[in-house]
Amino acid sequence: MLMPTRVKYRKSQRGRLKGNSKAGNDIAFGQYGLKAMDNAWITARQIEATRVALTRFIKKGGKLWVRIFPDKPISKKPAETRMGKGKGAPEFWVAPVKRGRIMFELEGVTVDVAKEAMRLASHKLPIPTIFVQREAA
Repeated sequence: MLMPTRVKYRKSQRGRLKGNSKAGNDIAFGQYGLKAMDNAWITARQIEATRVALTRFIKKGGKLWVRIFPDKPISKKPAETRMGKGKGAPEFWVAPVKRGRIMFELEGVTVDVAKEAMRLASHKLPIPTIFVQREAA
């Protein structure tokens, strides 16, 4: 499971997810990408499930880049606990993803294979996504 090795603070505030992604909204490494069309927290488990789905489909051919990393701790209090007594312990890690962010990139496969791989991968994610291609320069 993806998680940071060290963090400055063990617990973080929730924050707000609104607006479009300022960075990471262009294909930088591969030829094809999977772009987020909504704002959401993507958990480390979802990222891993998506990565596995992509690598299984493309088999040995092609290279994959994961452009998001879960560096935000989400804390939860135990079930049936009374109010007060501080903030709960960190439960899992998420990557806050904004609209327009390229989350995964592929290279070294045909367009059809990349499209199908990204379609399968998108089913593992909680947000709508689109398949994007690098413009020929």
